[in-house]
Amino acid sequence: MRTRSRPRVVAGALLAGALIAGTAAVAGTANAHGKKNGHHKGFEINIVHINDHHSHLEPDGGFDASGIPGLGDTEVEFDVGGFPQVVRKINQLDRRLNNVVKVHAGDAITGTLYYTLFKGEADAKLMNEVCFDMFALGNHEFDDGDGQLADGFLTDLAADPKCDTAVLAANVVPEVGTPLEPTAGDSFIQPYVVKDFGKGQKVGFIGIDIAQKTKVSSQPLDTTEFLDEVETAQTYVDELKGMGIENIVLVTHYQYENDLALAAEVSDIDAIIGGDSHTLLGDYDAFGLNSQGDYPTETTNADGDPVCVVQAWQYSHVVGEMNLKFKNGKNVGCDGTPHLLVNKNSYTKEVPDPDPEAEEGDTIDVPLEGKEKARFQRFVRRHPNADLVRPNKKAQRILDGYSEQVDVLSQEVIGSATEDLCLERIPGQGRSALCPVDATSASGAVLNQNGGFIQQIVTDAFKARAFRSDMAIQNAGGVRIDIPAGDISIGDVYTLLPFANTLVELTLSGAEIETVLEQALDNFMDNGGSTGSYPYGSYVRWDVDLGMSSGNRVSNVEVYDEEANSWSAIDPGGTYIVATNSFIASGRDGYLAFGDAFDRGDVVDTYIDYAQGFIDWIEQDAGGVVSVPDPSMFSTQNFTPAP
Repeated sequence: MRTRSRPRVVAGALLAGALIAGTAAVAGTANAHGKKNGHHKGFEINIVHINDHHSHLEPDGGFDASGIPGLGDTEVEFDVGGFPQVVRKINQLDRRLNNVVKVHAGDAITGTLYYTLFKGEADAKLMNEVCFDMFALGNHEFDDGDGQLADGFLTDLAADPKCDTAVLAANVVPEVGTPLEPTAGDSFIQPYVVKDFGKGQKVGFIGIDIAQKTKVSSQPLDTTEFLDEVETAQTYVDELKGMGIENIVLVTHYQYENDLALAAEVSDIDAIIGGDSHTLLGDYDAFGLNSQGDYPTETTNADGDPVCVVQAWQYSHVVGEMNLKFKNGKNVGCDGTPHLLVNKNSYTKEVPDPDPEAEEGDTIDVPLEGKEKARFQRFVRRHPNADLVRPNKKAQRILDGYSEQVDVLSQEVIGSATEDLCLERIPGQGRSALCPVDATSASGAVLNQNGGFIQQIVTDAFKARAFRSDMAIQNAGGVRIDIPAGDISIGDVYTLLPFANTLVELTLSGAEIETVLEQALDNFMDNGGSTGSYPYGSYVRWDVDLGMSSGNRVSNVEVYDEEANSWSAIDPGGTYIVATNSFIASGRDGYLAFGDAFDRGDVVDTYIDYAQGFIDWIEQDAGGVVSVPDPSMFSTQNFTPAP
């Protein structure tokens, strides 16, 4: 195990006691009576935590609940989360509870325009309204490299003198002379901190980042080492135990299932505060949300002693609250509450559209008022894992300042299109508002033969940004507008790709890829689905004949070998990593074979917002200039319409 340098973050007084940083900084842990840590008396701590907020600073809509007492069949739509709401909830818990430790388990940044435009500054300022005791690095902290992480987000996080947030990552070792450790002994990162609660009662907190995923799906320096998670955790547990620290919590960005496995392999740990998998824990059946387990989830460590594992979902939607009890150096019990942050007063319901010209079945959303509003609020208040939360006023003012800039900066030009980038779903359908159905690009691609120019470009971008992928496949309907020749703004991209999708990597066989292409065509040809399911691919191509029967519409599927600069027939028995969007990755829009891979666990969500991924591609891969690809690179090579 490599020796760590002295951390940049120095010891400082926080909350009920001192936060001791580093490796050798902890000393003299025995009290005057020779007792370690005061554990013989017993004590408890309250860990308040979030993870994976991914620059989601505003509330997110699209949530709904039905079966509410007194509302009959009415389905209520409401907003959840928002960082000002996180600030208010954590502040409330901090005032009410004793021995509070405030934890962020990683992936604070990337995912919305707030990161695109401000590179973590907005996230850091709002996080400093919480003053987290510790922040564990996640994989997406490295998306723009070590330099941007160090000189941008982490510098902004350390800028508020009232906060002293320790940045934890025991298994991340930057090379001396690189941005994260400019000189020996001066590092932005430390392996652990020790929280002193007085009377000799100390708890060690060790940070762990997901190693391989960070290396292959983000952009850290080649010189930055990512050590084995299990080995590193045990090494620092042993170091803390050797100093007399008997109670130890891991703060991990390592995925829920990995955390359960980690707990079983490491001795002398008491709890894991996790992230990365965006796992919802706790009972949320009343809200139609799928939980992955209990909050907390109780398991055992390598010694057979209890370990409590928690995670707080995603996107500023949930604040976790775990109470952890210690006695005689052991975890003797835990309980807690995951708080779903339901925004106060933001509720609507669907009613028939009163417009005389509206078609039958058309609806509009109207605010929930009066007794209906009161009944919904009572429903939320009575739920054990949900809260009605207003935004913290100061945090909201901070966010409003950035929101105003977002409105202006969304017009920021990030590149240019050399020609009209025409929209199309099915070749020849005529969906473009800009181009004739038979438009031909400068490269020679033809709209009614090869399909949408902009759909192909977006798919190529997704292949490039999902770094592990062999190819990309996505649905035509995920791309919404033409892009005319000339400047491309950030706002254009978010109009082009308006959904809350992320880039997902699925592992499939060649035969499954051929099947999913057929299923996508079946969806609108045979199953009454949208033409938006028509497939587009990058580094994979095929012929389509809509006059053929189900299962026989796709032929001549080929895969591109970049090194050989050649195409070859797909291997039905071969294994491929396919980049796609999170919507169809779960089997939506007819992509059932994707859903099968998803359900069996052959999936890695990069959590790269798909609009953000396209912006990054324009700026970093395309050099700011977007053109229609060569026809040979289009996924649809030959197209025969239905008779």
